[in-house]
Amino acid sequence: MDSQINKKYNYWHWRTLIILMIGYALFYFVRKNFSIAMPALESELGFSKTQLGIFLTLNGVIYGVSRLLNGFLSDKIKNKKGLMALGLLLSALVNIAIGFIPSVNAFFNVLDAEGKATMGFIYLMGSLWLINGLLQGMGYPPCSSLMAHWIKPSELATKQSIWNASHSLGAGALGFLIAFILGHFSNAAWQWCFWVPAILAIMGAALIFFGIKNTPQEVGLPSVHELDTANKKEQPEQKINMSAEAEARVSKRCLKEMVLANPVIWLISIADFFVYIIRFTILDWGSTILVQFKGMAPARAASTIGAMEIVGGILGCIVAGWLTDHFFKGRAQRTSAIFTLLATVCLALFWVAPKSDWLSIVLIVLSAFFIYGPQALLGIACSNQATKYGAASANGICGIFAYLAPIVSGVVFGAITEHTGSWNLVFLLSISMGIIGTLVLAALWRRPGDGYAKVDKIIAEVKSELGEE
Repeated sequence: MDSQINKKYNYWHWRTLIILMIGYALFYFVRKNFSIAMPALESELGFSKTQLGIFLTLNGVIYGVSRLLNGFLSDKIKNKKGLMALGLLLSALVNIAIGFIPSVNAFFNVLDAEGKATMGFIYLMGSLWLINGLLQGMGYPPCSSLMAHWIKPSELATKQSIWNASHSLGAGALGFLIAFILGHFSNAAWQWCFWVPAILAIMGAALIFFGIKNTPQEVGLPSVHELDTANKKEQPEQKINMSAEAEARVSKRCLKEMVLANPVIWLISIADFFVYIIRFTILDWGSTILVQFKGMAPARAASTIGAMEIVGGILGCIVAGWLTDHFFKGRAQRTSAIFTLLATVCLALFWVAPKSDWLSIVLIVLSAFFIYGPQALLGIACSNQATKYGAASANGICGIFAYLAPIVSGVVFGAITEHTGSWNLVFLLSISMGIIGTLVLAALWRRPGDGYAKVDKIIAEVKSELGEE
């Protein structure tokens, strides 16, 4: 391969990867701030656990639906970066509006005489958080599509796992930010848990829009599939020339055969539902569990969530991606099965361990380390199985299964805890679902790592039908 092409590709694909990491981390700033600030909202505004669980569930379900719709949209539109930047900007504006809810008390009764939230406050915040879930669904699908266009298939597990650290960087940095806000200004400063992240997110939207390109072709480079094929064969890349009609037919067939009629995509999606129950149990309720079940101080609990994300999450993603590419030949389902089982074991140990701040920190960090492996890899598996022609659509399907999980981890777990006064049943259910998820992933053990061989066959058949040999 021409060294100048290789050098140019390396510059642009790393630039794209880094900006996408920053951008998606900032999506988390204006999505997971609610979860980390929940103890403050409960204390300052009088929200019940059931109400908080309903917020988490509605936001998660609408986010999953939005990811599905935006997944299909991302595979069809050319301006993927514009979709992502717009979603982040609008989400930031919704967060700013949430912080101003108490200001409308003169016009609409959102606070009672004691300064606690009325049902009006709850309905207003719930509506805004529902809208935020809709807008948040504009983040992941463009990312998965952009990475499928910019990262070679043979490197996707490692590189996208590095990108997936943006989840943990975002949630972790946010945890420390909110710990600082609440630790220095008390729970009364809950509004700044929405305003400060929103300001940073607006800056991130500008970075995404002006900092990256949608495809390598926009900067004069071949497609990543062509580059990857050239590297493997150690010969100059062969252009895959297709007419517009052939391209349209290939895209349509790939959507049907590589996504909608592909049983691997559906089994990965089912497994992701169980993986996300564990993930959300740790992430959404982690701060509350540490405070109320393990007796940890609120500021330390928020900092622990930050450490859990940054130390456990980032390392878990990177190690899982590296193992997938170097030991399992791109078969992300194998790494995911092993890591899901280990995450379930760590969660069980966290449940039964005696109350000790440091022991709790170690076990919850280990739980995050292992659960963020499959959380990253299952999206990568969808991208590789569906290829660049259907990566966002496949991730949209996987996403809606994943974000049905808040129905269980949100309102169901919240209601169970409120009515039983105990977290024991929550832990038992989470562990059971972790075991089921492991078994589903194990059923995919022998499947190939990607679907590009089948795509090459589809391209050849379409070109033959149209006489473009």
